[in-house]
Amino acid sequence: MEKEFVNGLIAKAPHEKAPEFVKGRLSIKRAELIEWLSGKQDEWINLDIKVGKSGKWYAQVNDWKPEQAQTPQPAQSAPAWPPQQFVPPAPIPRQQPDHQSPINLEDIPF
Repeated sequence: MEKEFVNGLIAKAPHEKAPEFVKGRLSIKRAELIEWLSGKQDEWINLDIKVGKSGKWYAQVNDWKPEQAQTPQPAQSAPAWPPQQFVPPAPIPRQQPDHQSPINLEDIPF
């Protein structure tokens, strides 16, 4: 990738007497910056403030873009219900007690 610099924007190290919370300075040459910006279509332009090997500060366009999310696969449709060939479950066989005891209706409390 080729580095892109911002015309009309100059980044500088903080002044030697600047307080600690001042991290850098920017100078804008209005006409050049407006001309450079008018050639851009993006809503946002991200810049990185860098320091070259020479110690000179500069602003470089950060053109990183997140990878496009993959198109979600359509959900597999649920099988039709009831199935076209419905097979009822097999009946559960009733077990017969080992011995037959007579039920006395008078022993039932209701």
